[in-house]
Amino acid sequence: MDAINGKLVDTISNSTIFDEQIKHDMCTFKSLARAFIGSPPVQHKMKHVLVSTMGTQNEPFSPFSQAREREPIVIDNLAKVSNFLDVSTQQRKVVRFKVCPQATQHRILIGTLKEVLNNFKVDLDALDSQGLDKDTIMGQQIVLTCLKFLTEAAVSNEPESNSWMRLSPSNNVNTSGSRKWEDVLEMFNDLIEYFRAETRLKLHVAKAEVMKEGLLQIKDILIDNSIGYKEARHQERLVQKKLSKTLGHSSRCLFTLLLYYLFGRVSDIEVDMAGGVYESVSDNKNWLCMGRILTSDSEKMIGRGVKQLDRALSLFKFVWETAEMKGHLDLQGHLWCVGEHNRVLRYRGNTYFLHGICL
Repeated sequence: MDAINGKLVDTISNSTIFDEQIKHDMCTFKSLARAFIGSPPVQHKMKHVLVSTMGTQNEPFSPFSQAREREPIVIDNLAKVSNFLDVSTQQRKVVRFKVCPQATQHRILIGTLKEVLNNFKVDLDALDSQGLDKDTIMGQQIVLTCLKFLTEAAVSNEPESNSWMRLSPSNNVNTSGSRKWEDVLEMFNDLIEYFRAETRLKLHVAKAEVMKEGLLQIKDILIDNSIGYKEARHQERLVQKKLSKTLGHSSRCLFTLLLYYLFGRVSDIEVDMAGGVYESVSDNKNWLCMGRILTSDSEKMIGRGVKQLDRALSLFKFVWETAEMKGHLDLQGHLWCVGEHNRVLRYRGNTYFLHGICL
């Protein structure tokens, strides 16, 4: 099993585990692992591995030697990334200025909302075996209705769509009944109210709350393709303009849109050990190190852990480069696995160190 995106998952079946005792045991295991990693023998061994791998031309540094560097971190907005990287106020404005036009595109918003709903649906369906109550059934219907609504709204964005053939409505057509983003907002509000007290769905409820920030800003904008192609595209540009203007640097909604834009995912970035940025003065290099703690050394779990770290590291490098920070930022991931012998992996051009947890 592994902790993925804030929930416990059976890595064999990919099903969500709702057992609170198992969650508690997982937290205890990771706390003990952090203490183990911080011990002098482990730190000495890790430094030796880094020197032998990176070469003597690089200045040695000791990642995760400080207790704060071994603490978990959840990244749910750009402000946290900027604080971590020590991005200045002016540079944060640059980041927002560059990110907003990309992350607030109409197709990105549609895709993000659909991903939030699909994730909601997965765990709603997982509760089937435990018996469906009235709220669960209603929730499933709302999710399916909203997904259908958004799919129809996205038609004009598809290259193969024949939406260009649609004529604009005549001026005397009453568009007061046209669908608006307010309809989507109401469905999200209903989902939140139905499941606010359901602890097993709290992550999905929280993410729906996050997306409400953006939906509130655009609730009066049309989302009806029947109004004609040119008018529909005009409404889409209004969505982008409104979101770009209102979603700030610390907005969790903007961050979720960015995650979907970069990775096609909407779950917040979680890392077992925050690590830090380590500077090499001699060659103007900076090393960003982050860590994961795994419960086994199976290839599937290691591969999953590497990909999770890769998303976290890539996000931070994206912000570093977008902010035009000084110096080059190299990425380095560390994974501690029960039973694993030390080895080094390369993934997407970055180095990942696998360390064993054994007594």
